[in-house]
Amino acid sequence: MEETRSPICVVTLPSLPLSSAIQRRIESERRGEEWRARRRMTEVNGMDRWQPATQAVERRSEDLRTKDTDVSASDVDRRPSLNTIQITDGADKCKTTDAGDELDNESEVLESKRRAARTPVEMRGSSGHGEDLLLDLSLSCDRTDALSSASSCVSPSPPLSSSTSSPQLSPTPPLPPSVELDAVPVGGRLALDVYRGGAGVMAALWDRVPERMRLLQYVRLGSEDQDAVRAALGVLPHLTQLRSLAIRGHRFYDVQGDPLPGLLTSLPPSISSLSLLVHLDLSFNRLSSLPPCLLSLPLLSELLLCHNRLRELPGELGGLAALRRLSLLGNRLEALPPGVGLLLGLQELDVSFNRLERLPEDMGRLQSLHTLEISNNKLRDLPESLGSLHSLRVLAVHSNELRTVPECVRSLPRLSRLDVRNNPLGRPPTPPPPPPRTSRLDETPIPELHLAFNQHSFSVSPAGCYVYLPGGAELLFPRGCIDGVIHFKWAERKPDKKWVWLEEHDFLLGRPLELLPHGAAFEKPVEVCVPYHRTRRGEVVVRKFDGRSWSTLPTLTRRGSERHSYKPRGRPARLACCTVSQFSWFVVVSRPVRDSCVVSPRGALLVSRCDPGIKLTFPPDCTTQTRTVTLQVLQVALSEVQDLTGDPQASASPLLCLSQIPNIHFLQPIRVQVPLPAGLTGHTLDVSRLYVLHGDPVAHTWTDITAQASLYITQLYAVFSVTHFSWYWLWYTTQSCISGVVRKVYHRLKQFRVQFLVLQRKSDLTQVLLQCLPSDKVDGRLTSLSENYDGPQPSDVCSMLEGEQFFAGFERGIDVSADRPDCREGRLAFTFYSHLKNIKEVHVCPALLQEGPVRGQVSFYRGEVPSDLPEEVARKRKGHDSQWMATLPLRLPDAEGGLYADRQYPPLNLGDPESGYLTETNLLAVSLRISQDWRSIGINLGLSYQELDRIQYKHRDDLGRLVLEMLFQWARGQQRAGAGAVPRLMEALVQSGRRDLADEVEDIVNLGKRKYSESLKRVGLEMETPPPEQGVRGDPPT
Repeated sequence: MEETRSPICVVTLPSLPLSSAIQRRIESERRGEEWRARRRMTEVNGMDRWQPATQAVERRSEDLRTKDTDVSASDVDRRPSLNTIQITDGADKCKTTDAGDELDNESEVLESKRRAARTPVEMRGSSGHGEDLLLDLSLSCDRTDALSSASSCVSPSPPLSSSTSSPQLSPTPPLPPSVELDAVPVGGRLALDVYRGGAGVMAALWDRVPERMRLLQYVRLGSEDQDAVRAALGVLPHLTQLRSLAIRGHRFYDVQGDPLPGLLTSLPPSISSLSLLVHLDLSFNRLSSLPPCLLSLPLLSELLLCHNRLRELPGELGGLAALRRLSLLGNRLEALPPGVGLLLGLQELDVSFNRLERLPEDMGRLQSLHTLEISNNKLRDLPESLGSLHSLRVLAVHSNELRTVPECVRSLPRLSRLDVRNNPLGRPPTPPPPPPRTSRLDETPIPELHLAFNQHSFSVSPAGCYVYLPGGAELLFPRGCIDGVIHFKWAERKPDKKWVWLEEHDFLLGRPLELLPHGAAFEKPVEVCVPYHRTRRGEVVVRKFDGRSWSTLPTLTRRGSERHSYKPRGRPARLACCTVSQFSWFVVVSRPVRDSCVVSPRGALLVSRCDPGIKLTFPPDCTTQTRTVTLQVLQVALSEVQDLTGDPQASASPLLCLSQIPNIHFLQPIRVQVPLPAGLTGHTLDVSRLYVLHGDPVAHTWTDITAQASLYITQLYAVFSVTHFSWYWLWYTTQSCISGVVRKVYHRLKQFRVQFLVLQRKSDLTQVLLQCLPSDKVDGRLTSLSENYDGPQPSDVCSMLEGEQFFAGFERGIDVSADRPDCREGRLAFTFYSHLKNIKEVHVCPALLQEGPVRGQVSFYRGEVPSDLPEEVARKRKGHDSQWMATLPLRLPDAEGGLYADRQYPPLNLGDPESGYLTETNLLAVSLRISQDWRSIGINLGLSYQELDRIQYKHRDDLGRLVLEMLFQWARGQQRAGAGAVPRLMEALVQSGRRDLADEVEDIVNLGKRKYSESLKRVGLEMETPPPEQGVRGDPPT
């Protein structure tokens, strides 16, 4: 049955007297919050040595300092006050908190009455739990009987319910499907900054309900979408009853935890038609000058322009006679205009965090001013006229260049707080520092060394060196890091399991890098920068393997040097940099953003960098011993949740992974705040469908703990309590059996949707390319390969885990004609990594001689290459049916009419069995992969330009025959070269930028030598064991 709702009435409450105690408490909390925000802002600028709880608290300090206000100064924050701050002097510690008591019910009612009497628009305050809350001044008629003498009911506003029958406008971009378009404006209020790009709805609302839009008095918009803001600015001049307007940036955050900037650069002149506007907030935008239309707003009393790009203010600013509060925090102002002195009614002025070098004398005329914030500027002195500000109660001038403070300022009669910290008071002018004395060694630049693909060793002296490795890696040896000249080696390993260690939800971003010698200690840390592929989620870290265990190193990311690019004429590589004292194995991975905090018996606050709306509050006495807690956040796509559950209304919040050292229960419940699932607000939420799930990371089970978690919700957040750390997940769904659904979705989060490609080169159908890649990259990959390759459509979508092994089997008369370590009995082994190419190219041939074309297939199976498959089964299938994932067709032409059927070359074998050799089949496989690099390889092999031009002209229409002619032309001249021919081929491939082919040739040679050695053992002709090779070598990890 449809829920019955009471009609909504807008209640205008008369002004009621407040007790002096309540007034003092409200004022104290507001001042306390501003003071704490300024302390955090000072931390960010390095002016004070207070240890922050987390980097996220520092990042959000500016937001807290310039917190949204409304017409009636709703700065009053009912959250628990952070009134105890622990000052640290070295070790990493967190800010501790003492949760303050909330206002009692009587105080809240009186405060609501007082605010409603001052203005009929909506206030923005706090829910008391650290999150923003929209306080609705519209009360239900059945709850206003006691206030009937002070209230009157007007026409009801439609409720925010999904059960109404009004049609929705489908093209409306940002609103969730559960919110109807014509139900958004409620009681003269319109808050669209809770939806990303919500400003784009304004035009649709104006077309849909223009009468209700004209009655709006309170509007909040986000400015992160430029097109949406431009559309909204075209509607705003029609809202002539508007009293409060906010167009702000920093309302939403990306996956890295960085706030999205506001894109507002100006306001149209038609904004001056909003003659009733009293409150305007344009913070966190890109305004470079004050919009002239603002000077025509006669009733404007609060103007917030924090964190813009203002360099100067117009002299006409003094014409805003009604202005009571002006905030210009965080701009680029170098001076204030004299017109500021004409703002005779101004009570609060904040110009901190600018570039002011002086203040105008006219500021002494601001007789109503009681708060002046001018900290973090470049002020060298204060004007004597400030002694005329007899109403001034708060003066913050810390972090300037003041050497004296006028006595007339210190003796102001009502001055209760004077903050002059971080000023050189009483000190003489600081003389310029003498030039540093440097030795001749320090004056010389550190030498640079650029290595080629075939250079796997280098030497470094005590003078230091910048070493640039092929592939983009960089090494920085500072001066004095070693005592003498040391010989180093490097190697780029294949991403096998023994070189890679991945945790839950980690992704490999590059090939492992090995640096030799292992264990050699440096006098100074050496910077190691490893290249990695781009990732759009999580944080990038470097992991190190020392031969026994893995460790995660502190990592910074940057672009490589402009003088070194791993691709010709390409951009420098993305680098993950760390400092080490010893060389070993290094690998770059992406993991969920990890935030940590040290919790002492005094409590702490931990805020996620990924989503600042996720907070953990540790009350005092929750632990008797100091412990380290870690928070990781895993974002969940709404579409994926709905697809897997089959519930179009299902939604889930980010997954929280909580851990601690030591792992013991807390003595008091820890309060956890998370955003509500996507598309839901406190008004549209059915609480009976909201679940808190607890996950066991070992058993991979999920349990519904909603009844035990003390769950309650606010407008934007859900808050619950826990006593031990594990995995927690907030879900909204109509299904009753929730644990099994959550387990299924969680397992899917670890998997990738992939597809397989099997393509044949157009010029040679026996050259086959195999690749496994995420399904969202398939179309782009096919487009890039379509010029030279052709084949069947990609396989159906399959699911694979990061680092999962699989293999491709050539079946139904097709075999692989190559000796490769990763190929056995027609099976080619792979390991899937989502950010790597997962590509292999082989030369195939018919398994048995037969007439006519061969219609075979390639099948993909999970796991390692099987060794227990019966022989009769292996003739048809290359793997177990239970491990099968996909099969794609593969057709070969007639064996007698193929590309090489008319070849007249004699059989070729390069090298010798003892040192390794390449057969004619091996050379064919190599030639098929040379492609457009044939000329560069031919030059490095020693072929003349005339010979290469002759080959090119002879086979100008057939690249495959051209490459084959070039390679066999060189090979025929090397038949008597013995063991030196194969190394020359490998060196030419490396010099031409084809290390992949050189590695393949090396693997083939090593395999041939091993087979030759085994054959000698079988016939009793085993060679004598050579002495161990001298030099520095690294032992591979077990």
